[in-house]
Amino acid sequence: MALNWVWVGFFIVAFATAVARWLMGEQGILQALLTAMFDGARSGFEISLGLAGVMALWLGLMRVGERAGMIELLARLAGPLLRRLFPAVPQGHPAQGAMTMNISANLLGLDNAATPLGLKAMRELQTLNTEAPGTASNAQIMFVVMNTAGLTLIPTSVIAIRQSVALKQGLGAGFNAADIFLPTLLVTFTSLLAGVLAVAVCQRLPLWRARFLLPVLAVAGLLAAAVTALARLPAEQAARVAGTTGAAVILSVVMLFVLAGAWKRLNVYDAFIDGAKEGFGVAIQIVPYLIAILIAIGVFRAAGCMDFLLSGIGAMVAAMGWNTDFLPALPVGLMKVLSGAGARGLMIDVMQTHGVDSFAGRLAAIVQGSTETTFYVLAVYFGSVGIQHARHALACALFADAVGLAAAIGVGYLMLR
Repeated sequence: MALNWVWVGFFIVAFATAVARWLMGEQGILQALLTAMFDGARSGFEISLGLAGVMALWLGLMRVGERAGMIELLARLAGPLLRRLFPAVPQGHPAQGAMTMNISANLLGLDNAATPLGLKAMRELQTLNTEAPGTASNAQIMFVVMNTAGLTLIPTSVIAIRQSVALKQGLGAGFNAADIFLPTLLVTFTSLLAGVLAVAVCQRLPLWRARFLLPVLAVAGLLAAAVTALARLPAEQAARVAGTTGAAVILSVVMLFVLAGAWKRLNVYDAFIDGAKEGFGVAIQIVPYLIAILIAIGVFRAAGCMDFLLSGIGAMVAAMGWNTDFLPALPVGLMKVLSGAGARGLMIDVMQTHGVDSFAGRLAAIVQGSTETTFYVLAVYFGSVGIQHARHALACALFADAVGLAAAIGVGYLMLR
């Protein structure tokens, strides 16, 4: 129901704004809204079509891992932590292995791997869903909110963009595109923790016990140590290490699944084909959900509603006498909730306008690297299993986004000024 009102709200606000601008003499505004609707529909189909191949690849490999027993092994290793976050998921259930793989891919910034693995986890969680038809279970809500928080250890794409813009701006070898590592980790971990705690409160999960807190603190310490070590490397070397690490981990998992299947004398090829067939079905199923959210976001942007929102926030901040240096980067955080591609474009615009090594430029990179496209994730993940009633998922995800954006601004002022 929450997504329904958000979707309707986008259209109502956008249309009312467009009509007001048309009455004020902007003759092309209504055509712009119509174009945005068609562009959103086309983009939704193209994204889903492109996702079909990736889905077939990863769900095929996951089926090999399942039959070889490797998914069950991963589930047992991650069991102590996952049992506290997902008490309704039985020990050793395939959903635990899929969720572990998805979280690992997110940590490495491997979106192409994380999405199909996440969709596989949602389908496994759906087999345990005892809610009314079309209603998200507690476990599905926790999992989706964790994905919207977007915990990322290595924001490789943001680093690559910063390096490219820096070269165009004539910055020398002393420029370190990887200097956003540590701030990004702190922000995204804060966002993830906020999202998990928000869901825990709604679901009354006892996460304050030592058995949960100690593993979380241990993981946070390891991540901070890894990011600190990478941040000390030159930009090119850090990017190379990050890319090599991600590729090595994924290829190692693939080889582990294939070799384990061969060791157990499975027909690995048939297992892969069986899983790949499922991937095409999932990609087709999410098309209407993705198109719906993209056209709503498109008309909201085309009507100029985002520009009005930012102007109002800027006026409020200035009226309170606060420092407004963060305002140029704020659109990146607000747009990232709606559109990853739009936020990326805004980030590049900030870097080009204010300088890639400026406070605003670095803050925009941190925001881009530490947040996720919430509405896209909700639409794709819930749409893949036919969920229409998201319950408290949207509220918790937006709360995590708000905390993450505030944390990015705070960390930026503490570490970059």
